[in-house]
Amino acid sequence: MKRGGEFLVLLLLSCLATWAQQRPTLGENPSGPSLRGLRTFNTMDARRLRRVRTIFVEHIENSLSEKLAEGLAKMGRFRIVDKRRDADAVLRGTCSDLRRLKSVHSEVYLADSRADSTIWQDTVRRPYNPPPLDKVVGDTALLIVQHLTDSLRQADRAQ
Repeated sequence: MKRGGEFLVLLLLSCLATWAQQRPTLGENPSGPSLRGLRTFNTMDARRLRRVRTIFVEHIENSLSEKLAEGLAKMGRFRIVDKRRDADAVLRGTCSDLRRLKSVHSEVYLADSRADSTIWQDTVRRPYNPPPLDKVVGDTALLIVQHLTDSLRQADRAQ
């Protein structure tokens, strides 16, 4: 009787171990949490992102478009153009100041100018009041440019 009980316990433990090994998992999430927090940017097409040389920046609220154009020009990798037809890609988005929530919510998309499909995107939320809105928008632009730089490095490594 004692041997039968031991056998059942061993059988139960082996079944549990097998079941635990076969459970489906979600796998690794490359855009999930990291040491720097959640990643808010995503590359849709790394090959097309690497080919972008000229960018047309559409108007984005709260002067985010001007700050992004400055930051992209300083990167040195892109040339900012005045006419959409001269660009490889178009940067568009929104920058909403949510006063009651005391935050700025920005969404930016880099799209192929000919196919009008998204190549890269970023979403940034920043608190403000304090600091003033102009400072938060400037910090947001710097963060977006840094995210694009990180995406380009990753795309270049994957090549």
